[in-house]
Amino acid sequence: MNLPSPCYIVCEKRLTENLKILRQVADAAGCKILLAQKAFSMYVLYPLIGQYLDGTCASGLHEAMLSHEFMGKENHVFAAAYSDEDLAALLPLCNHIIFNSFSQWERFCKRYPVDDTNRISFGIRINPELSTQGGGIYDPCAPGSRLGVTAENFRFDEFQNNPALTGLHFHALCQQNVDALEATLAAAEKKFAPAFAKIKWLNMGGGHHITRADYDRNKLIALIRSVREKYGCEVYLEPGEAVALNAGFLECTVLDTPLAGHVFSKPDAASHGLECPSSVAILDTSAACHMPDVLEMPYRPPLQNSGAPGEFPYTYRLGGPTCLAGDFIGEYSFNTPLTPGTKLIFEDMAIYTMVKNTTFNGINLPSIAIRRTNGTVEVIRRFGYEDFKGRL
Repeated sequence: MNLPSPCYIVCEKRLTENLKILRQVADAAGCKILLAQKAFSMYVLYPLIGQYLDGTCASGLHEAMLSHEFMGKENHVFAAAYSDEDLAALLPLCNHIIFNSFSQWERFCKRYPVDDTNRISFGIRINPELSTQGGGIYDPCAPGSRLGVTAENFRFDEFQNNPALTGLHFHALCQQNVDALEATLAAAEKKFAPAFAKIKWLNMGGGHHITRADYDRNKLIALIRSVREKYGCEVYLEPGEAVALNAGFLECTVLDTPLAGHVFSKPDAASHGLECPSSVAILDTSAACHMPDVLEMPYRPPLQNSGAPGEFPYTYRLGGPTCLAGDFIGEYSFNTPLTPGTKLIFEDMAIYTMVKNTTFNGINLPSIAIRRTNGTVEVIRRFGYEDFKGRL
């Protein structure tokens, strides 16, 4: 099938393989696993995801509404702060509402009656103050973090004596294995021991790369079982990346190769410390607009049929069509020269792509397609001028 370019393609087979792994872990551990919509919100696939997972977690009202409309299972929400209007709208949608501070909880309690039907559970996000990922903008435990209540500021008496507060939540990981979770849990138990003594549920957040080949799933299962036995509580995980890990692709097209033979005078992050003759190729997809984590992390996404700079005869620095000087995806080498019209396919492009992309410069958003398990490809969404205009 001749797909529009650029185009995100989600592989139903790979997604299902991930979901089966997560279901096996949940069943073996006796926990519940939720889809973190902040990483993957392709709601046309929610019926499939709902066959394997227990529900979703949302980071605000619109994600909670999306889950309510298209998933219809457990619907949890956490936000750094809620407006009065959003809280009022969330009450009929959610099963768990998690607060980032006691001041937000106190404000909520004064304005809305506590649900005495036990339909909604309320909890507090805690900050274990243990950084296991090397800092950066993705570390919620970094000094000065605005996410979660530290032990110093936690109102233990209020939490223990208020029957409406029934759970704790921490989210401190990013693309990590179970050893990081084990260390974070130990820190949280030590610092918040009085609160752990009364919890009915514990949400250990996301960042767990459970579907990665080297993830120690047996150790995770044992860890969750021990928590359930120790506290008699329900345990939740809310991975986003693990759900759609390696299940998505971004197919794009070379538009131009304007700087043939250009040599970069200094190695940089894009060239991975290597200095070699390179050309520039401009694509119809953009790191800034369509794969923002490439610049934010930063990282070099996998690209089919390519190698490291200098590995093959023709090395190119691949960039987008925007006016942003730093709109580069990375350096890759190829066996044959790139020419206008050459198709390229980036891998692992389902997570944090569709949910974070922008129309900066009026660049069109990639179309969205599904590769079904029978091999057929179905384009489910195309974008155009009206989508750009409608946001402004």
